[in-house]
Amino acid sequence: KYYLALQKAPYCFDFVANRITSSLSVNCFPEVVAHHAAFGLIDGRGEGIEQEVSVTFRLSCQQEDPSIDRFRLHNCSDLPETNIPLKAPFGLYERQKKAVTKMLRVERGEVVFNEEEMSEEKMPGATGWSIIAKASRPASLRGGVIADAIGAGKTLISIAVILRGIKAARTKRSLPRKSSATLIVVPPGLIDQWKSEINKFTNAMPKVLCIYDTDALKRYSVKEIVEADAVICPVDMLESKTYMATLAKLSTGSTIKYVPKLPSQTGQVEKNGAAGVWISASSQDPYGGANNPRSQKRREESAYYTYVYHDYIRKLRAKEFKPNEKGIPLEYFEWERVFVDEIHEILCTSKEELKDAKENSKKEIKDCGFFQEKNRRAGREFLGITTKDTSQRPLVFRTAIFGLSATPLLDSTNRVIELANLMGCAYITGLSNHWRNLEKESGRDIFLGNFLEPKQSREVRNNVQKKCQEYLDLAACKNKNEEDMDGITLVEHSMKVRMSSREGELYLKSQSGISAKSQSFAIRPEDFDPTAGHDVSRFLRQNARLASRGRKMVELCKQILSEKGNSNTKIIVFTDGRIGAGEVARECLMKEEGLGCTYLDENDSVETKNKKLAWYQYADVTVEDKNRPRMLVLHFEHAAGLNLQVECNHLILFSPLYVGNGATSGDPVSDASTELQAIGRVFRPGQSKSEVHVYRIELLGTNGEEALDSHLIRRNTDKETIQMAVNAAD
Repeated sequence: KYYLALQKAPYCFDFVANRITSSLSVNCFPEVVAHHAAFGLIDGRGEGIEQEVSVTFRLSCQQEDPSIDRFRLHNCSDLPETNIPLKAPFGLYERQKKAVTKMLRVERGEVVFNEEEMSEEKMPGATGWSIIAKASRPASLRGGVIADAIGAGKTLISIAVILRGIKAARTKRSLPRKSSATLIVVPPGLIDQWKSEINKFTNAMPKVLCIYDTDALKRYSVKEIVEADAVICPVDMLESKTYMATLAKLSTGSTIKYVPKLPSQTGQVEKNGAAGVWISASSQDPYGGANNPRSQKRREESAYYTYVYHDYIRKLRAKEFKPNEKGIPLEYFEWERVFVDEIHEILCTSKEELKDAKENSKKEIKDCGFFQEKNRRAGREFLGITTKDTSQRPLVFRTAIFGLSATPLLDSTNRVIELANLMGCAYITGLSNHWRNLEKESGRDIFLGNFLEPKQSREVRNNVQKKCQEYLDLAACKNKNEEDMDGITLVEHSMKVRMSSREGELYLKSQSGISAKSQSFAIRPEDFDPTAGHDVSRFLRQNARLASRGRKMVELCKQILSEKGNSNTKIIVFTDGRIGAGEVARECLMKEEGLGCTYLDENDSVETKNKKLAWYQYADVTVEDKNRPRMLVLHFEHAAGLNLQVECNHLILFSPLYVGNGATSGDPVSDASTELQAIGRVFRPGQSKSEVHVYRIELLGTNGEEALDSHLIRRNTDKETIQMAVNAAD
């Protein structure tokens, strides 16, 4: 019955053979394909939107191949300047004034993006004909992306935008919900830095609140939040202890016995094709048990968490809290605007990273990436990534939402579609079937989507590519800052060291799944086949743990500190926490007399982490400051946003970055981007020294042959890969 019901779904084409007239008639019903296109653009986006949608259709017999040009971000050189007065002696550069102009135009609703969804139905047979429908709706962008180069002043541009509208924002505030504040959502380690930057550039924003976690939120009343100029919070606020429980209690008026936790795994997407004969079990299990039953469980957990979270928010907003009540969740308030710093951190996760993080969590690596990925999922929930109706998202704003990132990772249409959805509330063709939506679908609905929705044709894919670039042209800007780097030179060092004989044996034995006769120093991650049981993570962890690497780092730190004028310099060491490299580096430094190190412990509160980072951002003043270790060990997950250039000009990359499971799962663009972000913590405007030294530790084989490090360093420093990571127009 289920299959027969599916067969009764309307078709676009109807063939009628007339024996009397010996004719064949083909009837076409464009309403069917037009409905699919319009539904994608309308569904879940609020009432009345259908009145704004128009639909066209046409018959097609020839299609062009889709464009495969990489996406580009352009500067604002052709725009007029908007000057915003700052605290003396500071002022905006010309390029910053132009970026402010672009973002203010977005805020005022002057930038119109024509949203589109397409659907295509092929005529049965080998005619090559098809009918293509396009639904469109002109809409003002409600946000954008400030993608200026590392150190070009994205924070300052954001502050200038806030200052421009601060008087108007104060006139809009009213108890209990409407705040005059701009909500600034940042990685946990950047909260204090943002407040410091605001105080540095202006006196016109005296009320800046820092919400590190649930305990910090309890310090502030409804009135204080409503009357604030800026509220700064971590992007993983949902991971703060008792935050969800507080939200549940306040929204329902009672203590909830069971409050769902953020799912430990992202929902899985089912395979959509197979060879053979399909035998359906039921409408609940159309795949006939062919897929992993745990996948559906994960999708259900993910969907349930989102449903409960949004239900709590809806009930919370229906309440009216007194001005003096404290600890009210941030989702309750309406903000003037929202800034999301390092937006790529939330969007860039690939499904391969999820698998890698999951495996590391099983092995109980204390500083593995699973903690990081869970926080990314918390950020995506906090921003409402799968909610198309912006009025129902957790963070509601009046004017606009802006994302900040020097490396937005726009190497695929999926990432641009996500970016447009969050930073601009714009619909790009294909959003309805985006894979993050499928993470929470039932198996039946995924099947129906695959059964009823045709595959994207060349013309549809071409339109997706075109609309993605159009969004970037309208909503994003990337200005370079070469003039700010005059007189500052980046000096890169390759610190090569050979493995010992014993280390070479361990290195080869760690190549899990590779046959003994094939094991060699030339093995690369691409040679591992996860479908055959190969374990590249074991190989990566062993490579990071080799004693020669730790000894070389210690030797290098001592060498730097022994140089004239460097006895009190501060050194940053970046490590890959996913494979336990952070723990290795810490142990090597801590056991070396006279060195030691500072590191961010997973159990540190957000406030404590901010204090530790501040030790390496500002000059030593007290005796206690001067007695602290000179080395700060960070994970690559901390690589975005930190300003360490004032006190640090030496940076060590403990091991080259690789995220993936082997075979083709790696993402060189993402890895290169992360390493660039790490280097950008010290090689940026404001660097007080004329030279910035970056040291890459490169382990070689026992006879000096190239090994894993050499391959990954070459891969992550490839010019074309770096260009894709930065996404700057020539």
